[in-house]
Amino acid sequence: MMIGVPKETKIREYRVGMTPAGVNLLVEDGHAVLIQKGAGEASGISDLDYLQAGAAIIDTAAPLYAGSDLIVKVKEPLPEEFSLYRDGQLLFTYLHLAPNPDLTRFLLERRIAGLGYETVQMEDGSLPLLFPMSLIAGRMAVQIGAHFLEKENGGKGLLLSGAPGVPPARMVVLGGGAVGENAARLAIGANADVTLIDINPRKLAMLDERYQGRLRTLYSTPYAIRDAVVGADLVIGAVLVPGGRAPHLVTRAMVAAMAPGSVIVDVAIDQGGCVETIRPTTHEQPVYEVDGVLHYGVTNIPGAVCRTSTFALTNATLPYVRLLAAHGLEAVFRDRALLSGVNTQGGLVRHPAVAAALDLPYEPLTH
Repeated sequence: MMIGVPKETKIREYRVGMTPAGVNLLVEDGHAVLIQKGAGEASGISDLDYLQAGAAIIDTAAPLYAGSDLIVKVKEPLPEEFSLYRDGQLLFTYLHLAPNPDLTRFLLERRIAGLGYETVQMEDGSLPLLFPMSLIAGRMAVQIGAHFLEKENGGKGLLLSGAPGVPPARMVVLGGGAVGENAARLAIGANADVTLIDINPRKLAMLDERYQGRLRTLYSTPYAIRDAVVGADLVIGAVLVPGGRAPHLVTRAMVAAMAPGSVIVDVAIDQGGCVETIRPTTHEQPVYEVDGVLHYGVTNIPGAVCRTSTFALTNATLPYVRLLAAHGLEAVFRDRALLSGVNTQGGLVRHPAVAAALDLPYEPLTH
């Protein structure tokens, strides 16, 4: 199979969809890999590195897309990339279709088999291709929040850890999955005052046991969320509905009741966000204010630590790329986790959560 790895076009997205190690394995498997010129430079991977691994370097995106059966990338296609795709092409990337009807419409019209990293799901419910970026995003959310709590950056002028005789900042984490737990872990290490809210009592019990009283846990109800959020200095949104739109747990009224200079970092923004007042932002202009509260809604947080993120992501995606390269779309019937990754195919929505979020018909993919 011919596999294409383009250079990402999203603002300040420095990750790349494959490393030289991945290229080497795919070439040894008998496939050809096309890498767009400069695709890995920001992650510290040169064109020479790819050439030595067996890839061909393509100067521009158009011939790469035209010559590839499978496109492997990091972020969802942007409108300026739509014309590059061929009808029926295989696409393997983060899609996050629930809040993006325009992209969904394009994939359906072009009958593209769109497999989303974020919905590849194991039988135990785990999300192996979302996990590495969730881990990084959760840890980064804390340092981002700490940065914007500084007075010079628009915040209250708080040090997350506090100081002797001065209480630490109060942080609330909404969701106890990979993002939420990693955010809590880093903040606990910084001696912040951390409360985590989740709807799963077993998850709360596990976290309570793991952190031995250093983490306050609350069962998720609107009352508990309001009480915690209104008194928080930093709120981190870490809610996930695989493939679906995140629910708005923090309302506009809650935001209005927060103290000026408080900070919200909504990591759930890729799926629409769990804060009613959040909207997507970029690394160039990451924050805006609503009622004096700073909102951070960057949709590609891990892109800022691109080298770490590239290697962490591709370590997880490579086995699935090899399977797709070997068997094409038939690969999804050999691995049920990969089957759950199919969001669109043949002009139809193939994932129930995506269909529900966009009010579109759902047709399961069958062999």
